[in-house]
Amino acid sequence: MFTLYMRFGQPLSDMFNAIDSVAEGNLSVRVKESKSDMFSELVKRFNKMVEELERAEQQRRNLTADIAHELRTPLHIIQGNLEGVLDKVYEATPEHINNTLDETKLLARLVEDLQTLSLAETGQLPLHPTRFLLADLTDDLTSSFSAQAASQGLDLTVQNADPDQTITADYDRLNQVLTNLISNALRHTPSGGKISIEAESIQGQERSVRIKVKDTGSGIASEDIPFIFDRFWRGDKSRTNRSNSGLGLAISKQLILAHKGTIEVESEVGKGTMFVIEL
Repeated sequence: MFTLYMRFGQPLSDMFNAIDSVAEGNLSVRVKESKSDMFSELVKRFNKMVEELERAEQQRRNLTADIAHELRTPLHIIQGNLEGVLDKVYEATPEHINNTLDETKLLARLVEDLQTLSLAETGQLPLHPTRFLLADLTDDLTSSFSAQAASQGLDLTVQNADPDQTITADYDRLNQVLTNLISNALRHTPSGGKISIEAESIQGQERSVRIKVKDTGSGIASEDIPFIFDRFWRGDKSRTNRSNSGLGLAISKQLILAHKGTIEVESEVGKGTMFVIEL
């Protein structure tokens, strides 16, 4: 009887106890692997499930903390500006009003970005695909950024391997992705550097178009590359720009995935970065 209990009863008892612990919110519990072939696979799968639940819970906590951190600074600035006016520390000049307005716009942008990311991650973001010339999109991007690039002493170029190349996609969403990538390149490329947008067709593959955004900027450390598509990732904190919500790359990835495409990055510190999109 003791042998039967050790073979069947004890593993079941351990499993039931672990299930009860998980139900009570303890996600650190693990079941000791059984010597019984009958329970070994069950224990492995249970432990794997709990590990995934624990990882998801940690991600949720991190996201909550990140959102609180992002909201805190603009809210403190808004509160300080308004209290200063009410306490007559300073007058409600256009400068102070504009500063407060800028912070409210930053909050609105953060909320909008969070909503976009949430919808994209759950597959609920509506896309409106049309067929258009890829050259039209790259021309629009050039028009949008050429003045800023010139003012920063940067060389912005576009190369379309096939000017007649067409693509079926949501024009506005793809424009949003490329706008974010180019904005990042402008932010991290010093004067005298180069930024290029390159588009080419892909022959004999599932996807038909490859788009590259390349820069000769500061680059991304190899240890940071696995995290650049995470929410609120900004890399080197010393170069953080508060106008950037830290959600741009996370949104970009989800928008490309929504198009059944891929987005990857190659980078070397001191030499530059290249994002590659395939659709």
